[in-house]
Amino acid sequence: MRKVVQLTGFLLLTIVLSSFVLHKDSVSAEDWGKNVKWYTWEEAVEANKKEKKKFFVDVYTDWCGWCKRMDKATFEDPQVAAYLNKNFYPIKLDAEQKEDINFDGHTFKFRKGGRRGIHEFANLLLDGQLSYPSIVFLDENVHRIMISKGFKKKDDFMVEAEFVVDGHYKNTSLNSYKAKKNKP
Repeated sequence: MRKVVQLTGFLLLTIVLSSFVLHKDSVSAEDWGKNVKWYTWEEAVEANKKEKKKFFVDVYTDWCGWCKRMDKATFEDPQVAAYLNKNFYPIKLDAEQKEDINFDGHTFKFRKGGRRGIHEFANLLLDGQLSYPSIVFLDENVHRIMISKGFKKKDDFMVEAEFVVDGHYKNTSLNSYKAKKNKP
């Protein structure tokens, strides 16, 4: 009887571990559990010349509490980090950074104004609708796919990321995709 209980326990453990491995969305073992490898804009553009990937831009400010919370609750999750590293060039963009960004023959600068000022590149990516955190998804040719505003928990973020990575944005809306994903 004791051997049957041990065998049953072993089988249950094997099933649980197998489902965990399959749940990793085919992320390789060496990527699982690592932190997000954040790029600067220039580093991502340069890397994209060698290997084409989509761009994920986290537009934040140093004073934004929801940005810090999203870093901890969402981006530090091992599954999210592995997914971002595998499928995107993840970029952190401080919307108030003072350093210039050179891209496509243009130099984007910080501009004084308002309470704190704004970087021209962040303003361009967000179509002048500044709220933080905001995520901008771009395709491999640096064309905007979509802007996602506000704090996202891990599961909500993953739905949006999969929507982009799997190319659903090409023929359906995000709301339709979410409704289909949430059906029982």
